[in-house]
Amino acid sequence: MAGLLVGVVAGLWIGARSNVVDRVEDLFGVERSASDEAVDVIEDSYFKQIDTERLENASIRGMVSELRDKFDDRFSHYFDPKQLQQFNETTSGSFSGVGLSVREVKRGLKVTNVFDETPAKRAGIEEGDEVIAVDGKSIAGEPADLATGMIKGPPGTTVELKVVSGSGGKPLPLELERAEVKVPVVQGQIETVDGHKVAYVRLASFSTGVHGELRAEIERLYRRGAEALILDLRGNGGGLLNEAVLTSSLFVEDGVVVSTSGRAQPDKEYEAVGDALNPRPTVALINGDTASAAEILAAALEEHDIATLVGTRSFGKGVFQEVIELDNGGALDLTVGEYLTSEGRSLAGKGIKPDAIAKDDFDAKVDEGLQQALDELRGELGKGQ
Repeated sequence: MAGLLVGVVAGLWIGARSNVVDRVEDLFGVERSASDEAVDVIEDSYFKQIDTERLENASIRGMVSELRDKFDDRFSHYFDPKQLQQFNETTSGSFSGVGLSVREVKRGLKVTNVFDETPAKRAGIEEGDEVIAVDGKSIAGEPADLATGMIKGPPGTTVELKVVSGSGGKPLPLELERAEVKVPVVQGQIETVDGHKVAYVRLASFSTGVHGELRAEIERLYRRGAEALILDLRGNGGGLLNEAVLTSSLFVEDGVVVSTSGRAQPDKEYEAVGDALNPRPTVALINGDTASAAEILAAALEEHDIATLVGTRSFGKGVFQEVIELDNGGALDLTVGEYLTSEGRSLAGKGIKPDAIAKDDFDAKVDEGLQQALDELRGELGKGQ
């Protein structure tokens, strides 16, 4: 799924899964199938003893693999019973991590953010690096939820990560001690351009209550004299759908923010709830790791003519999943629908193209995106003089 926070409650994320976990027979009334019959025939007649549970898991994985290949669906997965238990544990908040924000890539997990004063920061892990193995086991092809679950664990225990630098080179093994990680979801400060104060606010995810934190931080910086806003959504892998709507409502006074659609899901429009902040010149920063709920917000800001988008094309998540339990104790993490912007655009596989391009170079000495954002605001702020 798109960007997950290692070391905090993963939550139930738009573009990752809904908050409804159903029994499959309640949804579909499934009866005995040819695949069930085949398992029985193999169990009774194959010339060697076989593990029926392993065979069933392989059969279900094959079905999901077919969906992934046919529809270019990177986000549907199968959790066997052990993996589902691990998934439930890692989203319960009872485990700790190392202080990374990541998203799933072909080789494992790409680091989209490293939080200060965490084991990951002290170990020298940087944005753009890729984690390809955990405790000696490759995580290539593993769902991001399960891969991050392997990294999490009780505070004080150790985990070995095999990390490839974003600039290339050989994989480097790093041993980290897990710790309780308090991730700053909203961070703000004052920047200046030509003597004008600008509120710079970074939003890391769309966890419960973040819209209130974001509003409070923006208002705090406005009280300090900020005349404009830079909202940094780079590396934000998304989060809760309702938080995407509530956060968008800080800027969009009325109208549709996002809509959802699916074959077995009723179409639904989500409108702004009002009480928006007084409008000021605004720039939103995006990059290839801006996904899901963060793309909903970015698209709403763009389509309602509230902000200029600066950076690189966003990830293009565009779909959402639901975890559906199976009788065998496992579950399907299945893509069940897509979400559309206020203008009806699908972002799946396309992402959002920024209005102004700014390189996203992790090794750059200056933050090129921030500098471009300040340049965009320079003209707007200069008009008031």
